[in-house]
Amino acid sequence: MEAALVTVSTGVIKPLLSKLFKLLGEEHAKLKGVHRDAKFIGDEMHSMQAALETLADEEQLDPEMRIWRDAVRELSYDMEDCVDDFVARVDHDHDGRTAFKKFVDKLKKPKYQHRTANEIKKLKTRATEASERHKRYNIVRPTSDISTCAIDPRLPALYVDADDLIGIDGPKDDIIDWFQWEATSTQLQVLSIVGSGGLGKTTLANQVYHAIRGQFSCAAFVSVSRKPNMRKILRDIAKGVGATDNTQDDDVQQLIDKLRRHLKDERYFIVIDDVWSAEQWKTISLALLNNNCGSRIITTTRNNEVASCCSSRVGRVYEMEPLSFGDSKSLFLRRAFGPEDSGHSHLEEVSNEILRKCSGIPLAIITVSSLLADQHGEDEWKRVLAAIGSALAKDPGADKMTKILSLSYFDLPHHLRTCLLYLSMFPEDSTIHKQHLIHMWIAEGFIREEQGRSRHAVGESYFNELINRCLIQPVDAEFDQVESCRVHDIILDFITCKAAEENFVTSFNDVEHGDNSHRRVRRIFVGNSNNEKVTIAASRIFSHVRSLIVCVQYPQVSLLAFPPALRVLDLGKCWWLEAHHIASIEKLFLLKYLCLANVTLLPRKIGELQYLETLDITKTRILELPSAVTCLQRLTSLYIHFRTSFVDGMIGKMQSLEELMMFGVHSYEQGKSLQELSQLTKLWRLEVLLGCELWGGTGQIEDIHNNIGTLLSSCNLRHLHIRKCSCSDPLAVKTYFPLSLESWCLATPCSLREFYITYCYIDKVPNWMRLLRNLRELELYVVTVRPEDVAILGSVPTLLFLTLKTFNGTDGRILLHGFSSLKYLCLELLYCGTSLEFEAGSMPRLEHLKLEFRVHRMYCLNGSSNFGIQHLSALRKVEVCICCNFGNSENPLAGVEFCFGKYIGSLIETVIMTLPNCSSLLSEYGNVSYANVDCEHYTTIVGTDYEKEDEVGQDAGAHHWHVGGNHPRMSFGYTQNVISQYSSTPEGVFFRWMTLMETHLLPRPVIHKRRRRTALEKSTLRTSIHVVARNSGRPDSTIRSCARVLLRQMGIFQEDEEAAISEEDLDRYWREFDHPLAEPQMAALAALSSWSLP
Repeated sequence: MEAALVTVSTGVIKPLLSKLFKLLGEEHAKLKGVHRDAKFIGDEMHSMQAALETLADEEQLDPEMRIWRDAVRELSYDMEDCVDDFVARVDHDHDGRTAFKKFVDKLKKPKYQHRTANEIKKLKTRATEASERHKRYNIVRPTSDISTCAIDPRLPALYVDADDLIGIDGPKDDIIDWFQWEATSTQLQVLSIVGSGGLGKTTLANQVYHAIRGQFSCAAFVSVSRKPNMRKILRDIAKGVGATDNTQDDDVQQLIDKLRRHLKDERYFIVIDDVWSAEQWKTISLALLNNNCGSRIITTTRNNEVASCCSSRVGRVYEMEPLSFGDSKSLFLRRAFGPEDSGHSHLEEVSNEILRKCSGIPLAIITVSSLLADQHGEDEWKRVLAAIGSALAKDPGADKMTKILSLSYFDLPHHLRTCLLYLSMFPEDSTIHKQHLIHMWIAEGFIREEQGRSRHAVGESYFNELINRCLIQPVDAEFDQVESCRVHDIILDFITCKAAEENFVTSFNDVEHGDNSHRRVRRIFVGNSNNEKVTIAASRIFSHVRSLIVCVQYPQVSLLAFPPALRVLDLGKCWWLEAHHIASIEKLFLLKYLCLANVTLLPRKIGELQYLETLDITKTRILELPSAVTCLQRLTSLYIHFRTSFVDGMIGKMQSLEELMMFGVHSYEQGKSLQELSQLTKLWRLEVLLGCELWGGTGQIEDIHNNIGTLLSSCNLRHLHIRKCSCSDPLAVKTYFPLSLESWCLATPCSLREFYITYCYIDKVPNWMRLLRNLRELELYVVTVRPEDVAILGSVPTLLFLTLKTFNGTDGRILLHGFSSLKYLCLELLYCGTSLEFEAGSMPRLEHLKLEFRVHRMYCLNGSSNFGIQHLSALRKVEVCICCNFGNSENPLAGVEFCFGKYIGSLIETVIMTLPNCSSLLSEYGNVSYANVDCEHYTTIVGTDYEKEDEVGQDAGAHHWHVGGNHPRMSFGYTQNVISQYSSTPEGVFFRWMTLMETHLLPRPVIHKRRRRTALEKSTLRTSIHVVARNSGRPDSTIRSCARVLLRQMGIFQEDEEAAISEEDLDRYWREFDHPLAEPQMAALAALSSWSLP
C-alpha cells in the first residue's frame, strides 16, 4: 500500500517520496549514480511540497507562480513514472519465469538500469532548474485572505427587487407558515436552508427576513465567509440587534458574553448566511442563547452535515429545490428578452435545451440568459448551448457564477478537490456507480488507509462528503447508502474547466482532437456523440496517460497503442469492443483497474497484469474465466457477468479477493463451487445470483443455499446478497421451493453488516439471526410472517434498516415490538392482507416507514386500520401504497373497495397528523394519492391499473384518472362543469359518488413544497351532487345516514366553515333530488355501511 496521496495540488510528490525512500533502501539503489541523483531529487521535491500546498489555496496565481507550480507537478509525475516503470519491469521479469527466461532477463537488466539512470539524470536537471527558479523569483508569497475580498459574490442576492424574483413565493410561504405553526413554542427554533451554490438560499433567506423581521424585537442578517473573521461576525450580529456599545476592541469571548446579556430578554430573529463548517456554527451559537422568548434563527449552508448540526437543538432542515421548468423558463425569457417577450418562437427548442442543462438553478439561468441577452440568432444560441462550460469559464458576464462555485471548490480539503475533479472523466448526465468510482480513486492513488480503516471505507467517506457538500447528486439511494451519483451540468462544466486548467483531465468531446499543447496529458476522457474519428496515438503527449475512459457507442476510436503508464482503463461502454483491441493489454504493467464490454474472451496473458486490483467484466459475453486470472495476486475486486463460470478449483486460489459480485449459480455443480469461497479469508462482499433453472422443489437449491451458509462461519463477510434471477411470472414464486436457513452455521462473533435475500422466499426467520450483533441492513422475503419471526428480528439490537416482504401475509394478529435501533422499515404485502400493528413503545427511533398492502374488503385488516402508526413518534417520512381490486369486473363491490382504500389512506394520514412536527397535503394523479410529512414526505398511493394522464395544459389541482379493466374512461376535475363518461355499473356509479364527496369535501391542511388548498365553493358541491343524483337517483334516509358517517369520519366537519358544509346543508341537498337508487347500488352502500368504522 502506498503511504501517501496523489492530489491535484501537489501531483504525486507524496507517493513519490515514499517510493524513492523505498527504492534507495533496496537492491535497485546499487545502480551507478542512481542513488545519489534519486536522493537529490527526493530532497528537492520534499522542499517544494510545502510551497505547492500553499499555492493550492490561492484562487488567483501570478503567471510565474503558475508556471513554476505546473513544472514541479509535471516533474513529480515523470519521476514517479520512471520509478514505477523500472520497478514494475524488474518485478515482472521475476514472476513465474523458466530458467531460460531468467537467463534472458539477466541480459536485459543492464538495459533497464542504463535507461533508468539516464532518465533520472534528466529529471535531476529539471529539479535543479525548478529549485533555482523558486529561489531566484521568490515564487511563493503571502496573499490576501479570501475574507478580505473587496466584493462578496453573494452580495447582489441581498438587494434583488422582490418583483424580479420568480419561484420564490412558494418556498418563502412554506418557511413563514412553519414559523407561524411553531409560534406557540417559546423555545429557540432554528431552520437551516441547505442546497448547492447558486440555488437561491441567500435570496430566500433574505425574503423571509424582510417579511417577518417586524414580528421580533430585534433582528440581524449576517453573512459568513469561507475563512471567517469571527470577531467581525459577532460584531455584525451585535450591530444588527442593537448591542454595539464598546464592542470594537472586544475579543470573541467578550463579544459572546455581551450578546448573551443583551439577548437575554429579547425575542430576536437572526439570519446567518452561508455557514461553512460545524465549528463556525458552534462558535456563533454560543452567543445565541435559548431565552424561551420565541426567538428564531435561519441559517443557510451548502453542507448537509452543517445543516443538521445547526438545527440539532430544536428545528428543521429545509432542502432547497431547483426551480420548476415553468418558473425556469419565465426567468430565462425575462432575462434574455425583457418583460415583454414576443416573436422568438424559433428559439423555443434550443432554449428548452439550455434550461435542461441549467436544471433549475437560478444563478445558472441568469448567467446564461445574460450571455444571450443581445443575441437573437438561433446559431448563436446553439453555440452557447454547446459551450456553456467554456462560457462560464471565460465570459466576463459569467464571472459571478464561477466565483460562487469557486467558493465551494476551494472550501474542500485537497484530497476532496482531487476526487471531485476526477468526476470530469465521466460524460454529461451519466450515472456514476459509487463502487466503481471508489476503485478508480484507489487505482489512481487518491485514497490511502487511515486510522485503521480500509481504503474502500475511506473512499466511501469521501463520496459521502461530496454528497453532503451538495457537489454531487445522489442516485439510487437505499437506506442510508447512496449507490450512484450524478454531477449537475453546471458543476460538471466548472470542474471540467478547472481540471483542464490544472492539466488534470483532458476531455475529447465532440471536437477535432489534435492536442496543440506541449504538456503531457495525464488523464483522458473520450466521449463523442457525433461519431467523429478519435485517434489516441502513442505520442510523447499521450505516453504518460494514467486514466483512460472511453464512452463511445460506435467503433470510432482508434487505440493505436495503450499508454504504458495506464493505471485505469475503462472501456465498459464500448459495445463495439473486440478481442483484438485488447490483445496486447499485458504490456500495461501498472494497470490497476480494468473494465471491459462485449468481448467473449479475456486476453491469454491477462495474468501478467501483476498490479491489477479491480476487474469488471459484467458487460462482456465471457462464459468462462481463464485460469490465468488466478495469477493476478493483487486482484481484490472481481465483477463478473452472472453467466460467467469458473474452472474447478480456480476460486480457492484467488487469495487476495475481497469482493465478488454477480457470482451466478445455474446448476448443482456450480453450486458446489461455492464451497471454495470459504478459503478466501479476505472476502467481505459477496453477491450470489441463483438461476431460475434451480427452482423445482428438488432440494438441490437448499444444498446450494447451505453452501452459502457455511461462508458465514469461514469468511469475514460483511455484505451478503442472495437473489434469484428474475423470471417472467412474478406470481410463479408460489411454486418455488421455500428455503430454510435453520441449518446455516454462524461464526461467533459474526461480522455480517448487510444481508439481503431478494426474490427468494424463506419459510421462516431462523433463530440464529438473534446472534447477528453487527447487522445493520436486512431484506427478507418470508412466505408467512409469524409472531416468532417478528420477535427474532426485533431482538437484533443493531438493526437499522429492515425490508420485510411476504406472500401469504401474517399468521394471525401480530404486534410489532422491540426494534430499539430501527430507522427504516418497509413492509410489503402485495399479494395478501395484513394484521400487523405497531405496539406502544416499539421502534422508538423509526424515521421512515413504507407500507404496501391490499385492501381485500377490509376483512383482511384484522388489526387497526391505521396499524398503530400513532405510536411511532419519531417518524419523519411515511409512504403507504394501498392496492385495490377496482379493475375486477366480476366483483360487484370493486369500486367500493377502491373507495375504502382511499378512506383507509385518509385515516392513516389523520393519524400521522397527530405526530410531532407532522403536517400533510394530498395531491392525486391517476388512482394515486401523494402527501408529504414533516418537510420530507408522506405518500399515500391508492392504486389499480392506470395510466398517468399528461398534465401539460391541465389546471393546477385538477384530478384525472384513466381507469383500466372493463370500465370506460372517467375524468374529474375542480371545475363547475363536471364531465362524466362512465358506464352504469354499480361500482362505477358508487365510485363517482364517493370520489366527488372526497375530492370536493375532504379538507387538506397545507405543508412545505406543495401548492395551497383551494377553498371549496358550495356552488361547486351543489353542481357535483346534481350530476351524481341525475345518474344515480335520490338517496333515502339510510343513504344520507351512511354518507354522514363517512363524511364525519373523513373529517368533513372538523375544518373551517369556508371549506366545509354543514349537516343542515347536506340534508337539504339530499332532499332536492327525487330519483330512487337501483337495487345493486343500494346493496353496495349497505355493504359499506356494515363495515366496522372506527
